[in-house]
Amino acid sequence: MGEALQTALADRYDALSGSLRDRLIGFVLDAFDSLGSYRDADAATFIEQVLPVVLATQQQMGQITDAYLSAMIADMLGGAAAPAGVQLAEALRGTPPAEVYRRPFVQTWTALARGHDAVDAIGQGRTRLLSITETDLQLARTHAAQQSMQRGGARYFRRRLSSGKNCALCTIASTQRYRVENLMPIHPGCHCKPEPLPDGRDPGQVIDEQLLKEAHAAVAKGTGQSDAGGRSPDYRDVIITREHGEYGPLLAVRRNKFTGPDDIPAA
Repeated sequence: MGEALQTALADRYDALSGSLRDRLIGFVLDAFDSLGSYRDADAATFIEQVLPVVLATQQQMGQITDAYLSAMIADMLGGAAAPAGVQLAEALRGTPPAEVYRRPFVQTWTALARGHDAVDAIGQGRTRLLSITETDLQLARTHAAQQSMQRGGARYFRRRLSSGKNCALCTIASTQRYRVENLMPIHPGCHCKPEPLPDGRDPGQVIDEQLLKEAHAAVAKGTGQSDAGGRSPDYRDVIITREHGEYGPLLAVRRNKFTGPDDIPAA
């Protein structure tokens, strides 16, 4: 059925995944906001309450991603959609989830120790919690997508932008094709979805020349550099993929640096 069916599938998936994300975020933030205090005991109570829901929602994200991509690949390559399920580890980051969801409290305590008032400190913890929750759902999406596309026979994929606002990193990255054996690079707050490319043929690195030109023009307007033919500045020198210890491939700006073991001062 081609483009009409694929558009309908994408719209349905966006609605389901968006609803799933909104419900989880609302639940997690409400639980955080309703705590009487933010001490160790409150952190333990919070984790006991929210973690089962978080993990279950990650599995749901994996299931609907598998169903969506199986249907997309079937329509692109022929055959019947056959979602077989995906296997998502609880510790998608390679770090125990209980440790991850304790971090908003550590953020709060650190802010208090640095002299921030309680409202600001709790706000910082809440912001950290939001980022963690969104990122974990995106990791569930990308891990499930890789399994589903590999099983379905897709060889290449693109990152499809969300229907809302999209950052410059995602916009430029969406003009490129990726290989299915590589996880889609993400960043905190990213809502892009992997979408298989049809036919299994390599379309070349740049798959949306017009959008890349528009992005280049926007960057040139801000930087004063304009060379559409040569694409100066070269985006490969600006936007890169770094390997994050927990997220995996992380979309980043080259000038950004991460703290590593060598940056920790000696005792």
